[in-house]
Amino acid sequence: MNKSSYKMFPENFLWGGAFAANQFEGAWNEDGKGISVADIHVYDSKINRLKSNTKNDEFTMQELAFRKTDKDKYYYPKRKGINFYHTYKEDLKYLKEMGFKTVRTSIAWSRIFPNGDEESPNEKGLQFYDNLFDEMIRDGMIPLVTISHYEMPLNLSLTEKGWLSKNTLIYFKKFVDVIMERYKNKVKYWITFNQINTMFGEGYNSLSIPYDSVDDFASASFQALHNQFLASAYAKKKMDEMNTGMKMGCMVCNGILYPFNCDPKEIMATYKKNQLQYMFLDVLCRGKYPRSLGRYFEENHIQPFIYTEDELKLIEENTCDFLTFSYYGSGVCSSDLESNQKRVNPYISANEWGWVNDPIGLRYVLNEYYDRYQLPIMITENGSGFDEKPNEEGKIHDNYRIEYFREHIKQMKEAIMDGVELIAYYPWAPIDIVSCTSSEMTKRYGFVYVDYDDFGNGTGQRIRKDSFYWYKHVIETNGEELE
Repeated sequence: MNKSSYKMFPENFLWGGAFAANQFEGAWNEDGKGISVADIHVYDSKINRLKSNTKNDEFTMQELAFRKTDKDKYYYPKRKGINFYHTYKEDLKYLKEMGFKTVRTSIAWSRIFPNGDEESPNEKGLQFYDNLFDEMIRDGMIPLVTISHYEMPLNLSLTEKGWLSKNTLIYFKKFVDVIMERYKNKVKYWITFNQINTMFGEGYNSLSIPYDSVDDFASASFQALHNQFLASAYAKKKMDEMNTGMKMGCMVCNGILYPFNCDPKEIMATYKKNQLQYMFLDVLCRGKYPRSLGRYFEENHIQPFIYTEDELKLIEENTCDFLTFSYYGSGVCSSDLESNQKRVNPYISANEWGWVNDPIGLRYVLNEYYDRYQLPIMITENGSGFDEKPNEEGKIHDNYRIEYFREHIKQMKEAIMDGVELIAYYPWAPIDIVSCTSSEMTKRYGFVYVDYDDFGNGTGQRIRKDSFYWYKHVIETNGEELE
């Protein structure tokens, strides 16, 4: 094959950006929407940057029930987001101005089935996404839709223990049936689960199991994960049966680690951790659980999940068409697993939240995934958060963001030259939104500034940052001019 063909981004490369409904839509209780597992995430100014909203043991049945009705104790930023539900037409114009070819968003499950178990969907919720996708298409942008992005109806967490129950799988199938039939002529690209491997770091977001509702949380988590794999296989099967040309992808958060040093013990410890990370894509892209999972279960005292041969067949016969992943940086592994000491890579820098900046790691991961699975790849999240405000002239000179993206796009081009079939890039998030883990506005990712503070105060005004014009030019030149 002619090597020169790898020296640039493909002519039809999809440049865009990514959002999640629960972080920017707001309107959490409007037009029939029910409360979701994201709507109970709190902001606390004293511990905001130190405490995660995703630690499993924070989400007990009692705490969930309290937050469901709480009106005074906590502030819940995701309930307001950036008011995109009401401003989507204006906000999409900024993306159109930048020249976006595509936009990734999600469909809030609780906007379609408020409690998750209704017989009929909420028409006002369905109509909102009709309007949203129509607007994207009019603006020349292809929708990429995540079916489940940490947006399970809270009711299913409380009554069904989230993804632990097969009933949840039944309700999810109905959700899938409704949205695929409704949007089959508007949405070509779908992702089943956002970052399905975050069950280890964001267990409640991912699986929605109340921590005290089970005796063995680790074993329950793998049973729930199996149900998610079944849900993904069902969605792919449904799509193929419809025969409309839709494509199904899967998504992980990059979890591939570097060894801390070249000690063979470090190498082996890193290999084992990476092996567990590959398990998710092995199932979704190859259709089989790896045999190494048996030893992992034994050594970690995890009860094997319950399955049937029909379930394994469903998974095997309905693998994904493309794979996607989020990349914010890399990590290192130590063989000293008992100490759980966090290792810091001395060769790379980090932002004030500790998120590292490792562009070369992106090329490494792209090659790893492509060599292993030989499927087209989309980078569906990439970015770094910064604390920033407009200057006296109302401008935001974010050269640090431009530098971050410039170096990562350079490594994407290197990966294409390596032979990786990279077809799309979605920076997170092109307009400032509420943070997933810390529920703050202070950690800003966007090319467009939004005038809201951590408590939702502000005018909501949108301001183009310097990076807005830079990324616009990147898209205009199809990634050839990055300076």
